[in-house]
Amino acid sequence: MRAFVFPGQGAQTIGMGQELARAYPAARDVFEEVNEALGEDLSGLIWNGDIETLTLTQNAQPALMATSLAAFRALEAEGINIQDANFVAGHSLGEYSALCAAGALTLADTARLLRMRGQAMQEAVPVGQGAMAAILGLDLETVEGIAREAAEDEVCQAANDNDPAQIVISGHKAAVERAAALAKERGAKRALMLPVSAPFHSVLMQPAAAVMADALAGVDIQPPAVPLIANVRAEAVIEPGAIRRLLVEQVTGAVRWRESIANLAEAGVTDFWEIGAGKALSGMIKRITKDATVRNIGAPDDVLAVKT
Repeated sequence: MRAFVFPGQGAQTIGMGQELARAYPAARDVFEEVNEALGEDLSGLIWNGDIETLTLTQNAQPALMATSLAAFRALEAEGINIQDANFVAGHSLGEYSALCAAGALTLADTARLLRMRGQAMQEAVPVGQGAMAAILGLDLETVEGIAREAAEDEVCQAANDNDPAQIVISGHKAAVERAAALAKERGAKRALMLPVSAPFHSVLMQPAAAVMADALAGVDIQPPAVPLIANVRAEAVIEPGAIRRLLVEQVTGAVRWRESIANLAEAGVTDFWEIGAGKALSGMIKRITKDATVRNIGAPDDVLAVKT
């Protein structure tokens, strides 16, 4: 069994997807449709801009989705389609890419939703008040306990349960710094403050969740062609109303990626295709289920390689 998985923020690079757009008209069409939906030349920023501007949340989110969908359209041009997967999943914003690939959301709606999501998440907390940190070498239960202890009268919580050795925490900057220091004392291999501009996937994102609830209420969502493994549940969902609710919950809720991949493996998935920029998910998947076979689909050669 196979799952198509789609990367989240942090995978962005200048030039991503450009080779795909040159090699496949269907991939180029994705970037042009996203440009039209946003009313701007996002592909120009992706291919010729500066990384600081591309990394801004409001740009990175639709840009990474566009790159994933361009890679997926290239696969379709070579005769591989959504029915060649049994499930789809995406890490944070990648969940929108997965839903678009599976036909639950249109490309234009996905681009506009992610632009709005990025802006709302950035504006939810003033710059400098929130932070995130990666804790390496401690399990989820231990990190959750540390986060509760460090929070005091502030917010600090597990935001991404990425794999058995990597948990990301999120919340008020001082509380996250306290938690990172505590984690080192409790045996973490590393506790790294992350270069992000907001405390994603924490209750501090509630203003952004409200924005997304309004935005998603006005968007048509179809049942995906194959089930989505939802971030906040780590289980399959196909009903549009449930998908809508879970996309709102995802803004403040934890990304349960370790559980999602473990549940896919338990369901019989052994073949994972990471579609889009970077290889971060592939590393996580191999640490979660060592028997997995992982492919990365981010360039024309990757697309052609799946046919051999």
